[in-house]
Amino acid sequence: MRNWRRDLYAARDRDPAARSALEVALLYPGVHAIWAHRVAHRLWQRDQRFLGRALSQMARKFTGIEIHPGATIGGGLFIDHGMGVVIGETAVVGEDVTIYHGVTLGGTTLDKGKKRHPTIGDRTVIGAGAKVLGAIVIGEDSRIGANSVVVRAVPPKSVVVGVPGQIVSRSRVNMAVPEPDLDEAVLPDLVGASLSSLLDRVDELETAISGAPSHSAVHRSADGVWSGLDFSI
Repeated sequence: MRNWRRDLYAARDRDPAARSALEVALLYPGVHAIWAHRVAHRLWQRDQRFLGRALSQMARKFTGIEIHPGATIGGGLFIDHGMGVVIGETAVVGEDVTIYHGVTLGGTTLDKGKKRHPTIGDRTVIGAGAKVLGAIVIGEDSRIGANSVVVRAVPPKSVVVGVPGQIVSRSRVNMAVPEPDLDEAVLPDLVGASLSSLLDRVDELETAISGAPSHSAVHRSADGVWSGLDFSI
């Protein structure tokens, strides 16, 4: 029951739209899916696997969230909105993890009896639509950006963005803040930053050779907006 309470208060504390614990308990499908999983997982551990699987599928029907009864879920998990979340059989989710809608913790092999799904470290936040695939470990306090596809291990306190996911070390981790601090608006644009760096380097080389940079047809972004005749559609 301790984990059940943690699940309830995790949703209440991390969702700014939540007004009371009663509202969360009665109306939040993410909480209902987690609670159903805790019962299904206990049945699975007691070798009542058909019943565990049946309960998980009933929860999927009513919540849109599919958690295999074999998955191990730590306390304080918050699944926000939740529709389309899939957590596979051998997945392990740590303490105080936050998962947004459309997330998949999936496998990359058909080998039975082996660990096929990821292990998610404590206090990790996984953005909407992200896919974490394979028997990999996501280090604690990491942040997985929306729609990222993660197929290799991630060190603790990292940010992952892109397809396939690129790992960025977090320079500031505020452990005093209990809320998940995944601000999608400030996640790094690795491709854009690399392109701008290359354009700067080209200008430097052309200036060194000819004394002035050429007028390239490729334009840099201005405040995140790319413009020019070469982009006309």
